[in-house]
Amino acid sequence: MRLSFKRFLAGNHWLLSLFFFAGFASCEKEVHIDLESSPSQLVVQGSIENGRPPFVVLTNSFGFFSTINLSTFQNVFVHGAHVEVSDGTKTVVLKEYAVDTSGGGRFSVYSCDTSSLPSVLFGELGKSYTLRITVDGKSYSSITKIPYPKGLDSVWFGEPVFTGPKTPKNALEMFGTYTDPDTIGNYVRYFTQRNQDREYPGAIFTDELVNGKRISNVDLFAGYNDSVGVRLDSVVYFYPGDVVTLKWCEIDKGVYNFWNTYQFAIQSSGNPFASPINVTSNVSNGALGVWAGYGSIYMHFVVK
Repeated sequence: MRLSFKRFLAGNHWLLSLFFFAGFASCEKEVHIDLESSPSQLVVQGSIENGRPPFVVLTNSFGFFSTINLSTFQNVFVHGAHVEVSDGTKTVVLKEYAVDTSGGGRFSVYSCDTSSLPSVLFGELGKSYTLRITVDGKSYSSITKIPYPKGLDSVWFGEPVFTGPKTPKNALEMFGTYTDPDTIGNYVRYFTQRNQDREYPGAIFTDELVNGKRISNVDLFAGYNDSVGVRLDSVVYFYPGDVVTLKWCEIDKGVYNFWNTYQFAIQSSGNPFASPINVTSNVSNGALGVWAGYGSIYMHFVVK
């Protein structure tokens, strides 16, 4: 449960008054704290999906108090790394590509060299894939699997269960019915795409408490860009006329642990009462991030 600090103080005037008078009662003293900068770490954002080649983005972490501008964005990408992916039989070396962004910057990504057929590798269901990275004299590795996905039994749109005061009256929520396999250890992450917009992640699920059960009315909120401030009482819903793509993905435990801790950290950001949490990486040698395999099923709808 998230708790707004501002709302907390508004509902506890005595605490606000205590802070006010304590400030006058205390002696004013200027305090200087020197925060040592942590060494930069490699950040890995990689994925491979059934029927698609691997994509890996490599960046360097930067200080919390660093100035963020276009130059910072340009310099954060790691260039010239040796990146390879293997399925145990075939190993391919990924090529670095530069992609121009709408903001005038350049985005760097490693993927298969499409000019050479032997250098192309597509993800297959049931296979495991090893990622190896060598850069600046250091080596990193990770293993992920593309599990066989178990799709939803049915999907429909209906009136939202919970709404806010600014939720439009024509807002609709996506629901689904899902029957979990009787073997424990199934993990799911889903994505949604609305019309011509980008594909955004929704929630993640585990069957630790529902193994082998049929689950009705699964809430499938629309994915959204959680890196910017948005009105959640409207953006997480769908609207009549929307063309929606739902990508339902089976993932392994390591990938689930990363995204679960990542989402918890994002949701707790700015909450002074939340316990600090370390995002769990599945990449070796102290690197941050994730190498993720996705066993994906795509479903398409027109909202009515």
